[in-house]
Amino acid sequence: MNEVWNLDRIYHNFDDPDFSGDLDKLRKQVEGFDSLICNLTKFDTIDALRQGIHYQETILELVNKLAEYSSLRQSANTTDSEAGSKMGQIMAVASAVAGPEAAFQDWASKLPNLMELVRGDEELKDYEFLFSNMKDHSRYLLSGRGEEIMAKMSLSGGNAWADLHQYLTSTVPVSYRGTTTNLSAIRNLAYDEDPQVRKDAYEAELACYDRIKDPIAFALNSLKLETITDCQLRGYESPLQRTLKNSQMKQETLEAMLGAMDEYLPKFWKYLKVKGKALGHENGLPWYDLFAPMGKSSTKFTTQSARDYLVNLFSGFDSELADMVARAFDNAWIDFYPRAGKAGGAFCAGVECLGESRILTNFDGMFTDVVTLAHELGHAFHNLNIRDHRPLNKDYSMPVAETASTFNECVVMAAAIKGAKDDQERLALIESQLQDATQIICDIYSRYRFETEVFAHREEEFMNADTLCGFMLDAQKKSYGDGLDPNCLHPYMWVCKGHYYGSTFYNFPYAFGGLFARGLYAQYEKEGAAFVPKYKQLLHTTTVATAEDTAKVAGIDLTDREFWRAALQTIADEIDLFCQIVEEK
Repeated sequence: MNEVWNLDRIYHNFDDPDFSGDLDKLRKQVEGFDSLICNLTKFDTIDALRQGIHYQETILELVNKLAEYSSLRQSANTTDSEAGSKMGQIMAVASAVAGPEAAFQDWASKLPNLMELVRGDEELKDYEFLFSNMKDHSRYLLSGRGEEIMAKMSLSGGNAWADLHQYLTSTVPVSYRGTTTNLSAIRNLAYDEDPQVRKDAYEAELACYDRIKDPIAFALNSLKLETITDCQLRGYESPLQRTLKNSQMKQETLEAMLGAMDEYLPKFWKYLKVKGKALGHENGLPWYDLFAPMGKSSTKFTTQSARDYLVNLFSGFDSELADMVARAFDNAWIDFYPRAGKAGGAFCAGVECLGESRILTNFDGMFTDVVTLAHELGHAFHNLNIRDHRPLNKDYSMPVAETASTFNECVVMAAAIKGAKDDQERLALIESQLQDATQIICDIYSRYRFETEVFAHREEEFMNADTLCGFMLDAQKKSYGDGLDPNCLHPYMWVCKGHYYGSTFYNFPYAFGGLFARGLYAQYEKEGAAFVPKYKQLLHTTTVATAEDTAKVAGIDLTDREFWRAALQTIADEIDLFCQIVEEK
């Protein structure tokens, strides 16, 4: 089986005539769109609306194809300077569309009968939700050439700082037990069975961050100040309000979810303390043992056995999902193993031109790696379920983005726990699931609190690395409570996690996705096969409806704290079972 993904079906390389040809097409489409905007009054209104949409569709498809190839090349090898250079060229051309796109939105949003025109036209009616949002968001557009200027400035601003973060974290050498390794490999040791290995790896990880903390502090400060400035220029109340607007999600929904999480935090602290005590710690769980395995699960996976396991499992849920999983493994959609220069973590990227996805992981053969694969394949399944939408209707918001991925995790973990050979394996599986749940509740809450604190201070002060570490420790203490040893936390999580260097507040969507998926899985357990078409329709709806209206497909009110409590209670029940098993040993 392949070890790395195949990108040749997008382009063979940067010398491929198709690559240069598409880049030229992109330039011409941007020029054509700009010309249309300069002559809007010469066209019939409906014709102008249609042409504007056609230009945006073509431009988006070309940008996606060109940028995905370059981005995937760079993620697989962050030292690939050619990929970085080509991405810069693509973004420079693409940034020029910001001006005409803003002008089109401004013109269209001011048409008094816009929605009537859209609903009555066969070519436009698919974009009713898009145009409705266009009217709502038009108040935040920058006038004149403001959008184009901001887009171009971000190339040497926010995007460049994000690239610096990725480069430094993927290339920093890590000294460990007399050898040199990379950050992805050292973080994988957090799951090792040997407690001394976990502790040594944790200390080596923290030591390596000390080498790169200062330039990354500059990156974070610069990115957050750019965000604050952008929000002020556009008239947003705050970066959080901008994120919620872009997420198609109400403040009431966020407050309902966070309020329920606050109520259940002590339950997670209990789990951490019980785990800590079982591992010989009396003052809470030290950070380096957060992912310590418990119970006994000797299963080690190869990529082939992981494929067979997941295909067989998902066949019992939906044949379309199982078939897609098989294609992903068989047709080289996945880049599996960690290596120097490769980006850490895992992600899934849709490749629209192929109707496929590409998945990056840092596979080490553990069951958690199989769960990670299931998670990323959930994103790929989400992409599959929105494939028949028009090009401008394929962008789902951050909160619902984690729905299918986390639902896949629920399917995998429920089956694994049910099929456990004995109590020791069951304990290992339950504990693994609680590790993940604690990440999306406690750790995500700490990240949300940290980012909130950074925004509260950035406008008035530059925060050096020590200050940022202090904010992170405070956020972890509030979110993990007395469940963790206060003398052994992780002050450099702001360096480790790339989410701070991309979309603003890319943290609470993980809690949303995790809890929303648990609520959906509970419905699946009640309804069985009858739920599957409803679930796929919900995924299909995510790109053309608000988060709240998407949830209504399954009969859920996201502003009701009771829904979130019910989802959290499913985790609380697992914590009780975990504590019972551990205390009976």
